[in-house]
Amino acid sequence: MTTPDVLPEVDAVQAVLEAAGLAVYVGGAPTTAGWSPPDKYAVLYPDPGTAVRESLADDRDGLAALMQVTCVGATVERALWVAGRVRTALAVPLVVDGRACWRPEDLGGPPVQRDDDVTPPVWFVPVQYQLRSTPA
Repeated sequence: MTTPDVLPEVDAVQAVLEAAGLAVYVGGAPTTAGWSPPDKYAVLYPDPGTAVRESLADDRDGLAALMQVTCVGATVERALWVAGRVRTALAVPLVVDGRACWRPEDLGGPPVQRDDDVTPPVWFVPVQYQLRSTPA
């Protein structure tokens, strides 16, 4: 039995989004002094995942995880542009060594919102994806 680990799945999501030309951060945008945000980017907020039983033998080697991708832009259009690139990039199964991955399931999210707590204000839309994999 292989114990599932969510980190390779997170790395795979980050890799496909970066390959789609997006700036990607995990767990939040940088807050270091002097950091200047790009006009559009994505932030990944993964959950730790759940080991899922894949057989009657109670082998919990499947993985189910929820991934929120917050799509951020300097305008509404740029935030939606990021959401579109994310949706396109996650329309195929992820590639994770030793795992057979399902295509991420797009669970949608709320409407675009404006964040006035940062200067200058940005627009964002969180979109959630269900990730699933089993041992290959």
